[in-house]
Order: sequence, then structure tokens, then C-alpha cells
Amino acid sequence: MTALIDIDQLRTFIAIAETGSFTKAADVVHKTQSAVSMQMKRLEERLNKPIFARDGRASKLTEDGERLLDYARRIVKLNLEALAAFSGAELTGRVRLGVPDDYADRYLPEIMARFSRAYPGVELTVLCEPSVDLLRRIDANDLDLAIITTTESQRGEPFRQERLLWVTSVRHTTHTENPLPLALGKQSCAWRRIALECLEQIGRPHRVIYTSSNAGAYVAAVLAGLAVSVVPESTLRPGMRVLTPADGFPELPYCRIGLARNPHESSALAEALAEHIISSLDNLSDAARAAE
Repeated sequence: MTALIDIDQLRTFIAIAETGSFTKAADVVHKTQSAVSMQMKRLEERLNKPIFARDGRASKLTEDGERLLDYARRIVKLNLEALAAFSGAELTGRVRLGVPDDYADRYLPEIMARFSRAYPGVELTVLCEPSVDLLRRIDANDLDLAIITTTESQRGEPFRQERLLWVTSVRHTTHTENPLPLALGKQSCAWRRIALECLEQIGRPHRVIYTSSNAGAYVAAVLAGLAVSVVPESTLRPGMRVLTPADGFPELPYCRIGLARNPHESSALAEALAEHIISSLDNLSDAARAAE
């Protein structure tokens, strides 16, 4: 008989992948570091494949490790769903979700409507902050899930990517001003850094006149004709005009949207919300393509 993969080993494996460290994962799964190392040794022996490649103090996944991570998450998720299905009780309690306000207006109505219909006894707490702050809260065990957006980090489970776009007001010619006035996120914002680097590369004089971690603030500056900004495709609003290379603005890279899970603990409730988030965003993406 073929031996099965131990679910506890998979949970530890996921914790290492999420935290990037055997030491941090040991705290998450409440085991000693030696116990974690032994679990991963046995898992590699069971698979007959190396799943970790040491990179200094970090523990990065090999190609086989990346393949296993997808299976591991699905197996652990199904285990939680099976336990919930036979618990004899409806899911209740509270689940904490973080989402950047760039996406709150666009995504939250669909997510909340679907989730509330499926789990009316659950309290959903939503916190809107920039992705970098949400990740800190995930690490601090202040959130169960977070929708994060980034152009670089591989953390989290990516489920969508979108173009970053230069935008101005359709009623103004702000994009022709010299120096170019900009409304951008805080210093830690990846989009801000990308926008400034692109303008420096083409030698376009510019100055940041509005800085905010709140998307509504710099969007308001754009719509008022006060500044140019950078936004993901899904957050385009009426009154915005997309600037292209024909306008003298270089193309921007894609940004990745992913789901970060709390590495300290997992619950059937958080897994159910994660499923609804991915399902809802896929539906929005399909609807957008159909509209086009």
C-alpha cells in the first residue's frame, strides 16, 4: 500500500513557505526547530525530491517545492472543509480581512454579498490599508486574510494580474504641464517608485504635489485636473483618461494581486472566505472581459 502524505507535515511546509524561515515556521506551528527540520526531512524522503533550496538564512522552494505548495494548500483546505461539513454546526464567528482601498470600492461589494449569503452567521471585519501595512498585520496575527497587490513580492497566492496605467482627467490637460504634477501613494508604495523611475528614465521633469495612502485622495486630485497618477486597470473611474506612449508616457509593468493568509493559524472560516474572494474576483474579471 502506498504511504500517504502527513497533513501535519504539509501544514508545517506551508508555514515555512509563508514565513520563509524554518525558525519562524516553528513558532507558527508551535514546534521546536529540530522537529520542523525532521518533518521536512521526512517529507522530502516521502516525495524522493528536494523541496527546499537554502539561500543564506532564507529557505526558498525548489521547483518541486513550488509544485507541492499548491497541492499542500488544497489538501489542508479540503481537510478543514471536511471537518466543518461533519461538525454538525453552521460556521459562525468572526473573520478578519484586509484590503487596500484601491480595491475596496471595486471588489468588496461582490465579495461581501456572496460571503454573507453563504455564511449569514459570520461577522466579517474589514480593514483598509496599503498592502505593506496589511502584510505586517498578517505577521502580527491581526488579520486572517489580506488581498495584497505588488509588482515584485512573490509572497501570497497570486490569482490575478492587471496593467498599471497612467491616468489624467478627461477635462484637463494636466499631463502636458512641465514639470509634471503627480499624485501618488506613500514612499513605501511600489507604484510610486515605478512611476518615478519611469519618468526619470525618459528625462521627464516632474514633482509630487499630493501624497496619500488613501486611493480616494489621489484619485480626487486626478479628477480635479490637479495631477497625473498611476492606478491599476480595475480601478479606472469615469472622468479618467488613460495616457499612452503616444502622449509621451511609457508603458508600465503589470501588478500582481494575491491573497496572503495568516501563517499563525488557519480556520475553516478563513478558508471559506478565501474561496469566495478568488471566486468573486474571477467573476469580476470575466464580466470585464465580456463588457469589452
